[in-house]
Amino acid sequence: MISKQATRPLRVLQLTDPHLMASAEGALLGVNTRASLDAVIKEVLKSHGQPDLVLATGDLAQDGSEEAYRVLGDRLGAFSGDCAWVAGNHDHVERLTDAAQTYGAARRHIIQGGWQFILLDSSVPGKVFGELAKSELEFLAEMLEQHTDLPALVTLHHHPVDIGADWMTDIGLRNRADFWQVIDRFPQVKIVLWGHIHQTHEQQRNGVQLLATPSTCIQFTSGSRKFSVEDLAPGYRWFELQASGNFTTEVCRALDFEFDIDQNSSGY
Repeated sequence: MISKQATRPLRVLQLTDPHLMASAEGALLGVNTRASLDAVIKEVLKSHGQPDLVLATGDLAQDGSEEAYRVLGDRLGAFSGDCAWVAGNHDHVERLTDAAQTYGAARRHIIQGGWQFILLDSSVPGKVFGELAKSELEFLAEMLEQHTDLPALVTLHHHPVDIGADWMTDIGLRNRADFWQVIDRFPQVKIVLWGHIHQTHEQQRNGVQLLATPSTCIQFTSGSRKFSVEDLAPGYRWFELQASGNFTTEVCRALDFEFDIDQNSSGY
């Protein structure tokens, strides 16, 4: 007899760009980042319930502080499933790694529910743009070579394609050609997932679904020529993955969260 647990899809939650700070009052353009993350977590549990896996895809801390990562780990304790963290350009990689190990969120290769998940570090110390070191590209290729029979989701912080926003053109993944050279060798890759751009983005490339997700705090205006934020609620992405490689995904927002964002800012 096959149990319902064995046949149901794997439920995966992506949370990205919470920009937490050491101070409980820490805010980004007027939005308290702890409060907005709390609102998103509440919405996840209300609308979807418990995920099997949580992917936290960078800019976890705005200030790179130990306290911010502790707060993140404690907040994600609301979820009973596994978690995995990856660094973004605002993160302090060593402190993030130490905290991730403490909270059991340091794995960068996960096999679960008939899928494999590969988490890449695209952060470059002191830079806003991203780049994958040779060791990261080798790690990606090695993991894909070892598990050609499993559908794969690859995630990183920086966007590996143009997204139609002029001001973000130079702050995405710099060596994207090297990245795609690896991905294109492995037809089992079904999804490439990222954060960084604080907005929803979806497109197809050679049969691979390319996805970006709103931040759990502020949102950048889609298609803007210059830095711009818009009055959209914080959000998350939810996946239901079948072992066959089929999947569904949706973006949801914490619409009950009340905030007053500074829309006249030229950056942060």
